[in-house]
Amino acid sequence: MQRRVPQSLENLLPRVLARLAEQSGKGHALEPVWNAAVGEQIARHTRPYALEGRTLVVSVSNAEWALILSRQEATLREQLNARLGPDTVAELVFRLE
Repeated sequence: MQRRVPQSLENLLPRVLARLAEQSGKGHALEPVWNAAVGEQIARHTRPYALEGRTLVVSVSNAEWALILSRQEATLREQLNARLGPDTVAELVFRLE
């Protein structure tokens, strides 16, 4: 029986949260990962709402933030997938709170 190399909690936690969010459909489980990926300024105006398959629905405080973030979608997905694992999030959808 081959043993796995132990991984740090910092590496495992985002993937566990992604699995939990996907199974429950509730994106709020991804809030710590989202906040770390997007930074403090964006996090103040957004929160993950639901993970539907590989689509993360994000609540935003107003239409201006939705527009700004839609222009940054590719970069945001890269930052999220770097933490959650490749192709965990294929699309971001922004909705007004």
